[in-house]
Amino acid sequence: MHQPLKGLKVLALEQAVAAPFATARMADAGAEVTKIERPEGDFARGYDNAANGLSSYFVWLNRGKKSVVLDLTQENDRSKLEQELKTTDIFIQNLRYGVISKLGFDLEYLHEVNPKLISCSLSGFGQKGSMVNRKAYDLLIQAETGLASITGGVEDAARVGISIVDIATGSTAYSACLEALIQRGVSGKGTRIEVSLFDVMAEWLTVPLLNHEAGKTPKRMGLAHPSIAPYGVFKTKVGPDILIAVQSEREWFNFCKVILSDTSIAGDKKYSSNIARVSNRAQTDKLVTDVLAELTTEEAIEKLQLADIAFALLNDMEGLSTHPCLRRIKIKTENGPILIPAPSAIFDGAKPVLGDVPSLNIEDN
Repeated sequence: MHQPLKGLKVLALEQAVAAPFATARMADAGAEVTKIERPEGDFARGYDNAANGLSSYFVWLNRGKKSVVLDLTQENDRSKLEQELKTTDIFIQNLRYGVISKLGFDLEYLHEVNPKLISCSLSGFGQKGSMVNRKAYDLLIQAETGLASITGGVEDAARVGISIVDIATGSTAYSACLEALIQRGVSGKGTRIEVSLFDVMAEWLTVPLLNHEAGKTPKRMGLAHPSIAPYGVFKTKVGPDILIAVQSEREWFNFCKVILSDTSIAGDKKYSSNIARVSNRAQTDKLVTDVLAELTTEEAIEKLQLADIAFALLNDMEGLSTHPCLRRIKIKTENGPILIPAPSAIFDGAKPVLGDVPSLNIEDN
């Protein structure tokens, strides 16, 4: 069984999505993850009841962890946490800015008494600056960074359909902790890591930001690509809509030959390069729209495969639920087993074994 983090002790003072995403990966990799919950529990436990009566968010992000309830307003519980931190390998927390200090946990002191400690603090807007005290949630950061301005249809901005900021931040925190573990293996010393939701999403927005600063501000385009054409959703005569992506001039020539049945189009100056096709997007898309309108989706797929052109069906969650590529794995919960999508990384072809989802049991803690 793939457990490269077996033997590592992780303590998580976490809630919601970002930090739990990171520590779930640590638990999957064999680390002993203790999740500290307030007496009422991680508020993500109440987000929905879609997983056999339990929160889909909580089930997904907290498998394999041990839940310990502590009331950190009480001196006795604070002392328990401080003792644990002295022997912890990784401490990850995503409390609001300043709360960890108000509770009496000074990170500098913790690193002094535990020099091998790796601490990772997640925040909304970083640990410095005029916005450190602002609350920050996934959709708020989508709006604040401008992500929402390039998401959605032409008329209206939109939220990305999943908690993309939280997931990206959790993934960043996880990889940063792994880097710190490698560094500790060389130097013998831990480190302090800071990751903010804003910084993560700002980095992910590098391409649209640079285009804006070059005078080419991206516009909302729905299911089209701002920099590539043809790349978008097209309707067929019969069957579901199909998304087509032409990435290179070789592919465009093949598309003209097999689908448009006219190789001369590939040499036309209006279509002879991707930049030209983007500049003449309406005309380019009309070429594709007209030919696909005469084909069923099944016929279109056959031609696209013959031309070696990338495509996808415009599925919904029902399509994902029944998709032939969907890998699932069973995890245990207090309400019975749940089938969730399997972790994406596959090690040595083996099926991963995931831990149980912890219940909130105050009496046992």
